[in-house]
Amino acid sequence: MTETTTLASTDDYRSIWGYLRELDFRQTFVDIDGVRTRVAEAGSPDKPHVILLHGTGGHWETFAPNLSALSSQYHCVAIDMVGNGFSDKPDYDYEVAVYVRQVLGVMDHFGMSKTHLVAMSLGAWVAAATAVAHPDRVGKLILMSPAGMEASVSNMARIRAERTQAVNDPSWASIHKVFEHLIADENNRIPDLIALRQAIYRRTDTRETINHLLILQDPAARDRNLIPAAQWTTIAAPTMIVASGADHGVYQETARTIARLIPDSEVFEMPEVRHWPHFEDAPSFNRAALQFLGK
Repeated sequence: MTETTTLASTDDYRSIWGYLRELDFRQTFVDIDGVRTRVAEAGSPDKPHVILLHGTGGHWETFAPNLSALSSQYHCVAIDMVGNGFSDKPDYDYEVAVYVRQVLGVMDHFGMSKTHLVAMSLGAWVAAATAVAHPDRVGKLILMSPAGMEASVSNMARIRAERTQAVNDPSWASIHKVFEHLIADENNRIPDLIALRQAIYRRTDTRETINHLLILQDPAARDRNLIPAAQWTTIAAPTMIVASGADHGVYQETARTIARLIPDSEVFEMPEVRHWPHFEDAPSFNRAALQFLGK
């Protein structure tokens, strides 16, 4: 490889640290109901609160491109949910009620009587369930690539097969394949993301608890955790739903359906992105999120 080629290939290099290098933030681990929970905190605690929730098998770094913008006006706490990322992975199934308890525990730990929730996929499901069960503790919702309304057998089978394969064979290639379904543009599947997920999937505790993590991909378990249409209509929190135009059809259908059900909701169209809209087009998402939350 020539020097010219090497320089050209790094001109637009991006990394997780590149998004965070000028941000005043801290990463720490806190005990939430006996679960050692990894969190990233940014923004002054005297500002309105925002908790950020990732998707299945994720980690807080999915929000690295958003924390600087959001923490300029909000106290942000992004977490690795129980059984995910580098948080503890206890020996029981991680159903939606487990995640909701963790969100409430994080709120209590940081002294939040009320918070906005910015969440994607599984996180959006958990955020919506929190808003249904504890409306007094939720300000506004931003739901991206939302789950929790449907039980698509083919999509559940795809997720289970991909994630199980990646944990059993945590090679770069198998983990990269997971991101093909999360991020549309290859240039946005930055090496840091692959490396982080590889580090998680190489852990013994990840391999030992992968079935607990994937419990919501089992039809019977998913059915008992779904939020019925009648409960979506009870969500009082103003809600922004992100419609990702390149995402799997089931997520697009869910976004449109819940937008009709939630009384005070609006749809933000992001036609070029897939399952991680906030990461793939962070500038557009950040502008829309700040405008929505600041209304």
